Amino acid sequence: MQLEFRVLELLSSRLCHELISPVGAINNGVELIGEEDSDFVKEAMGLIAQSAKRAGQRLQFYRFAYGAGGAGGGAPDAKTLVAGILEGGKISAEWPDDLSALTPEWQKLGCNLALVAAEILPRGGKIVLASAGKKKITAMATGETINLTLELKAALGEGADVAALTGRTIHAYFTSRMAAKLGAKLTLTQPDPGRAVFTIA
Repeated sequence: MQLEFRVLELLSSRLCHELISPVGAINNGVELIGEEDSDFVKEAMGLIAQSAKRAGQRLQFYRFAYGAGGAGGGAPDAKTLVAGILEGGKISAEWPDDLSALTPEWQKLGCNLALVAAEILPRGGKIVLASAGKKKITAMATGETINLTLELKAALGEGADVAALTGRTIHAYFTSRMAAKLGAKLTLTQPDPGRAVFTIA
């Protein structure tokens, strides 16, 4: 799968954006350690530990989702990766055991699809992933608000305009192209206002 240079730039920007917050919090914690008050030191250590964990979770997730993790060998625990990237937020995800039995490439696709589904739930909600056979994955997103923008829908299409992609739509585009690489297609339906279903088959 060949990607436009702009796509690589946006993916890199996306990854950096995800890491800025926890790394910045670690820096703040280090600064607090310099305070003489013991309460500040205790608070700083807690902040550093939590932020370091968050940064590690994001790095592990994106290493597999965007990188070559699992290539030529066993995949990492994709269910744990998805739980980690969503930890501390308002979105929960169900990752069934049969999804973990898929090939590493399809599990990677499932990780990316989970994140696409999470991005349309600005006020939180739930994602239920499922597989039907070896080459079909669905992700049903339910929540109070379903944010399906025209830009997102365009990014999912086969003829998506690379020049029109943004940091908010690059992940959807990347996931769609990954599905195409595996001979599948990503489609989106919205059965009702509080539910959207992404299907890769």
